[in-house]
Amino acid sequence: MESDSFSLGNLGPHFLDPLAAAEYLENIRWPDGPVCPHCGESDRTPYRLKSNTRRLWKCAACRKQYTVTVGTIFESSHIPLNKWLLAFNLLCSSKKGMSAHQLHRMLGVTYKSAWFMAHRIRMAMAEAPFQTRLEGVVEADETYIGGRTRRTNKRQYKPLDSSKPDTRLSKTGRGTDKAAVVTLAERGGRARSFHVARVTGAELKGAIRRHVNPTARLMTDNFASYRGLDAEYARP
Repeated sequence: MESDSFSLGNLGPHFLDPLAAAEYLENIRWPDGPVCPHCGESDRTPYRLKSNTRRLWKCAACRKQYTVTVGTIFESSHIPLNKWLLAFNLLCSSKKGMSAHQLHRMLGVTYKSAWFMAHRIRMAMAEAPFQTRLEGVVEADETYIGGRTRRTNKRQYKPLDSSKPDTRLSKTGRGTDKAAVVTLAERGGRARSFHVARVTGAELKGAIRRHVNPTARLMTDNFASYRGLDAEYARP
C-alpha cells in the first residue's frame, strides 16, 4: 500500500519553491531565451519586472507582460507552480496510478484543486505536443465564441406607453461580449485553435508565426490584422 506522506529531501529546488519552478520551466520552454507568447518576438531581448512572487517578463516589441505559464495548462491557476511539478512527479512515478484524494492529501491542496490538477495533467499527456509547425496550405481565421451581456453595453430609454425605463443592447457587431479565438488549419491535416486577448496584428501574427512553417502557403481573408504576412509566407 502506498503511503500518503513522502519526503521532499531528495527532490530539486523546483519542487520546493514557486520561483525556482518557474525558472526550471523557462529553461525547458525557452532554452535559447524568453520568447513573447503574444507576438512571437525573440530578437529583441525582453526584460524582467521586479516581483517577489513570480518571474514576470515584459516584451520589448509589443510591450505586453507575460510569464512562462502563458499558453500552458498552468495559465490562470492560483496553485503554486512547484505543486504542479510535484503533481506531475507523483502521477508519473506511481505504478498503480494516483487518485485526486491522494494528491489532495500529499500536496496539501483542496480536493477540488487536486481533481482539477489531475484532470489537466492527464489531458496534457494525451495531447500530441506542438513540436512541428503546420505545413502545406494553411488557412487562418478568427471568430468569437460565447460571452454574456455586460452592464456597460446597455442603454436606457423610455417607451411611449410606459414611464419606466427599459434596457436594450446598444453595442452590436464584431466581437461583442465574446472571447476571441484564432484557428489554423492544414488542408486535409491538423488544426489548432487558440484564445487571444484581442484580434490585433500582434496577437494574430504571433500565433501564426509560432505554429505555421514559413514555407507553407498561408490563406487568410482581407482582415487588416493579417496584412504583411504575404511577404513572410509562400504565395498561394
